[in-house]
Amino acid sequence: MSKKVFIKTYGCQMNVYDSKRMADVLKPHGYEQSESAEDADLVILNTCHIREKAAEKVYSEIGRLRTEKDAKAAEGKNMFIAVAGCVAQAEGPEMMKRAPAIDMVLGPQTYHRLPDMLKAAEEQRTGGRMSARVLDTEFPVDTKFDHLPTDESGFEGTAAFLTIQEGCDKFCTFCVVPYTRGAEYSRPVSDIVEEAKRLVARGVMEITLLGQNVNAYHGTAADGSTATLGGLIAELDKIDGLTRIRYTTSHPRDMDQELIDAHRDIASCMPYLHLPVQSGSDRILDAMNRKHTREEYFAVIDRLRAARPDLALSSDFIVGFPGETDEDFEDTLDLVRRVKYAQAYSFKYSPRPGTPASVSKEQVPEDVKSERLARLQALINEHQIEFNEGFIGKEMDVLLERFGKRDGQMIGRSPYLQSVYVDVRNDHNALDAAGDKTYTDYMGKLVRVRILEAGPNSLKGELVRALH
Repeated sequence: MSKKVFIKTYGCQMNVYDSKRMADVLKPHGYEQSESAEDADLVILNTCHIREKAAEKVYSEIGRLRTEKDAKAAEGKNMFIAVAGCVAQAEGPEMMKRAPAIDMVLGPQTYHRLPDMLKAAEEQRTGGRMSARVLDTEFPVDTKFDHLPTDESGFEGTAAFLTIQEGCDKFCTFCVVPYTRGAEYSRPVSDIVEEAKRLVARGVMEITLLGQNVNAYHGTAADGSTATLGGLIAELDKIDGLTRIRYTTSHPRDMDQELIDAHRDIASCMPYLHLPVQSGSDRILDAMNRKHTREEYFAVIDRLRAARPDLALSSDFIVGFPGETDEDFEDTLDLVRRVKYAQAYSFKYSPRPGTPASVSKEQVPEDVKSERLARLQALINEHQIEFNEGFIGKEMDVLLERFGKRDGQMIGRSPYLQSVYVDVRNDHNALDAAGDKTYTDYMGKLVRVRILEAGPNSLKGELVRALH
């Protein structure tokens, strides 16, 4: 008899990938995915430590799950609760003490050992004793990727994430990643290519390569040499049917010439790059330990735009980092005006336990952070609207991913990651056997679209022709 697992994913795209792989790990052991926690025998909360008060949100969810767990126990049924991911890695022992309802805590490098942990928890829960506790937050010598199953038959969709690199050696003073994900590790080229081929065989046309510091990728190539991210993209470009390749998240110091040339020479390498800078002030960049200056950041962008003039950029910004003055913040606004991002993510600084910045005595008042954030976001939104409106009247390729709410409307992604609402009703060939309109065949297709309208967060257009 099969059992059911419900996985709730918090945070970044890498956690989305990890959640899918946890489902893959459990499938050979009789676990099918459930749509709700109430219907599950095992609930996994895959956590992220980047957002503010991340741990508190997890504890709140555990409190809700405990009620369900107790109700099932009263009926003689088992329900296991596991916490995975970066919060688990950072606060594992404390979580076990604070939340007795948790059965398992596992870090992001140990989820391949989930079946063994679950077996240990099940063995402990015998004779009516409900105190099964398993903690595994080690950084094992053998990588989890060597133990993950190759069957991803549960995957559905035209776009997918693929983790190629984990960990970070940069040690930015605001970031917990080096402590929760460990040192940089890059998967071998052959393993990545094989996983990509399996995804393409299931209908995937777009793959986003993931890494905490993805352009620091240095995996082993087939000939034993070390491949960079640019070299890996060149190998993936050879896969028939893989139309689009993206990657995130990058660091300015690791934008080497081979990767810049890939944007120029490889058509599948999308003209959209997420390149976080965090601040426009050299003083704050130094305090953050970013290991680059604003002028070095501008120089990288100049090289990228020289290689690919149509390249669009997005970025991350932290407002109110400890010690940030009005002058420092004005430097950030100046940088944004010079670069003109197609999109950017901005947040107020919030301390992460265990990071150097969290103990700084120069914390910026909340009202100052809020005022600065509002000004920054207004400028970013102004540029984003300007960027989107620049496509009105132009044609672009759109990968259709799902149906819209209106008849004949489908939604896809542009090369620049914009959501595009496409009206396909002008295609008179879209008829089924009864002569009625049908648009099912467009799902997962790459189409040519003429843009008619632009909003702050999306575009609207009409179908010109189908491409693939």
